[in-house]
Amino acid sequence: MPTSVSPYKRDFTVCGWRHGHARMKSTAHRTRDIERQAGYLKPEHCAPPPPRSGADTMWFIRDGCGIVCGVITWFLVFYAEFVVVFVLLLPAKNMAYSLFNGLIFSTLAFLALASHAKAMCTDPGAVPKGNATKEFIESLQLKPGQVVYKCPKCCSIKPDRAHHCSVCKRCIKKMDHHCPWVNNCVGENNQKYFVLFTMYIALISFHALIMAAFHFVFCFDQDWTKCSYFSPPATVILLILLCFEGLLFLIFTAVMFGTQVHSICSDETGIEQLKKEERRWAKKSKWMNMKVVFGHPLSISWLNPFVVPDHGKADVYQYIV
Repeated sequence: MPTSVSPYKRDFTVCGWRHGHARMKSTAHRTRDIERQAGYLKPEHCAPPPPRSGADTMWFIRDGCGIVCGVITWFLVFYAEFVVVFVLLLPAKNMAYSLFNGLIFSTLAFLALASHAKAMCTDPGAVPKGNATKEFIESLQLKPGQVVYKCPKCCSIKPDRAHHCSVCKRCIKKMDHHCPWVNNCVGENNQKYFVLFTMYIALISFHALIMAAFHFVFCFDQDWTKCSYFSPPATVILLILLCFEGLLFLIFTAVMFGTQVHSICSDETGIEQLKKEERRWAKKSKWMNMKVVFGHPLSISWLNPFVVPDHGKADVYQYIV
C-alpha cells in the first residue's frame, strides 16, 4: 500500500470503508500521528461546502501581519518611484535620459505591483472546505486498498501534494510556502504571479541602484542644489534610503526568484524539499515544468501578470496517494 510522508496530521480511509486496510507501517510516518481506524474519517460529520456567492468570489486572506506586509510593500515601491522621479530624473539636464529611464522604471514598478496584487488576490489552489462527505468519497470510485486522506482541520479530502496552511486555514494544492509579503500562500494557481513579482522587484531595485550610482558620480563635484529639487541633506538622506532599500530587496528577491525557478524546474515545492518527501509523481522535463506554471506555449504572456496561464497538458491532481 502506498504511503504519504506529509508532515501534517491527516486522517485516512480506504475504499468501501473497510477496517482491514487501516493498519499502516512505515518509518515515513514518524513525524505524523495517523489514526488507526478507517472509521475515524467520520464523513457524516462533514457538511458540504456552502455555495460561493458573488460577495466572496475574490480571494483575500484576512491576516493582520500579511496585510501590514502587503501595505509596506506597496509603500516601498511608491517611495522608490518618488525618489527616482523627483530626485534622480526630473532634475537631470538630459531629457532623453530622464524619459527613457522613467518609462522603464515606471513600467517595471507597475508590473511588480500588478503581479503582487494578482499573487495576493488569486486562489492559490485551495481544496474545497467540508468535501470529506460520504457522497464525495463515493464519487471518487476508489478501488479496494486505495487510500484517501482527510484534513481534520478543514474537513477536506486532500489531493496528492496538498498541504494545510495554518494562516489561510485551508489545504492548498502544490503549496510551496505561505508568504506574508503577498499575504497568501504560493500554490499551483498563483506561483506564476509570485515569480513575476520577485523578478520585477529585483529589476527595479537593480535599476534604482544603477541610477543612484550615476547620480552620485555626476553630482559629486557639482552644486547639489542643481542636482535635486530638495536641499542637499534631504537629497542625501533620500538617496541613502533608496540605496539601502534597493540593495536589500535586490538580494532578497533575486534569491527568492532563483529558488522559485529551481523549485519549478525540479517540480518539487519548498515544503517537499524541506521535509524531504518521497517523490510519488511522474517526472517531467524542466521545460515542461516551466510550461505547467507559466502556460502553454512559450510566449510574451509569460511576463504578463494579467494573463492567466493555460496549463495545457498539466496533470490533474489525484485524490489517491
